[in-house]
Amino acid sequence: MPEYILTVDEKDNVIGKEEKIKVHREGKLHRAFSIFVFNSKGELLLQKRAKSKYHSGGLWTNTCCSHQMDGEVLEKAVHRRLKEEMGFDCELKEVFSFTYRVKFDNGLFENEYDHAFFGKFDGKPEPNPKEVDEWKWVSLEELRKDIQKNPDDYTYWLKVSIDRVISNFNQNG
Repeated sequence: MPEYILTVDEKDNVIGKEEKIKVHREGKLHRAFSIFVFNSKGELLLQKRAKSKYHSGGLWTNTCCSHQMDGEVLEKAVHRRLKEEMGFDCELKEVFSFTYRVKFDNGLFENEYDHAFFGKFDGKPEPNPKEVDEWKWVSLEELRKDIQKNPDDYTYWLKVSIDRVISNFNQNG
């Protein structure tokens, strides 16, 4: 069953809905979200994307990322997807947004207006093995250093957002 996601303009106004893979083939700007969940030690929960994902499989990334579906409220979408991917839910707050565009080796594009949400959780995730191969908690400073040392191990959107994540975490704790 095809998934329909929201295409948007450069100000995040919805201009339509289209099938997810078609949007990624054509590189259309679309609404997305990235969730960053921290524990009480200030460590970020990372996931390693399942190798079977349609792009960026086997790379480390933020706690959860996905798309708002047609007819779905963004604030509901983030909770739905966090439960589906990582097997838990927590309070989430939108902290900033950013846009980026990248073409992958397989010919697909990400061209996203990405809403970044922060949350806190001290439990043990129960990730969906169809979505996630591994997970770990990591300090932000350790993550920044490892991204500089091993950039090919991380998703593009994590690399372009990490400085803003760290800055906003330090401001909002």
